[in-house]
Amino acid sequence: MSFEKQGGLGYSQKISDPAFAEYLKNTNRWSLYFSLLLAVIAVVGFFIYGENSTEMDNPEAAYIGLGIGGMFIVIALFQIIGRKKSKTWDGTVIDKKMEIKKRKQYHTGNDYYWQEYALFTVFIRSEGGKLHTISAENDDTVFNYYQIGDSVRHHARLNSYEKYDKSNDTIIFCNACASLNDIEDDYCHRCNSPLLK
Repeated sequence: MSFEKQGGLGYSQKISDPAFAEYLKNTNRWSLYFSLLLAVIAVVGFFIYGENSTEMDNPEAAYIGLGIGGMFIVIALFQIIGRKKSKTWDGTVIDKKMEIKKRKQYHTGNDYYWQEYALFTVFIRSEGGKLHTISAENDDTVFNYYQIGDSVRHHARLNSYEKYDKSNDTIIFCNACASLNDIEDDYCHRCNSPLLK
């Protein structure tokens, strides 16, 4: 088994592979398509409601549908802009924390119960001093993947992290779609993007 296949030291040059640019292009396109679909459903749904309801008439119902539909489109645009504006930076894992938390879960009306869950958080400080976190509920995979002291690189637009030292890892996360892969794989089993190892 080759060193490259096992994962090694250093940040991968494969980040410049055209597959990542294509993945981002498709992600932005589908985000916009999905938001437009939701917007159309909201407008049509509220228009039909306004035509058949005794509580709200058109054009008031249609205006509410337009407002909600516009909100879906604005959210998608902010996500796309946010990805384009994100920067590549290096940082270090400075802490990890596991907390048992509780939250209200509602049955119907005001009837609720307390649900307990585990929150796993990895704390990363960038070279510029900013604190970043990666969190997951009831799943310690990412929590165990990173160790305190690990050097990491945040890749622009992908909003994902790459470890500098992958030499002892048996798993690797896809920097495009975040799917979990075996360290021996060269391409993500889900999106076929190159794995940065």
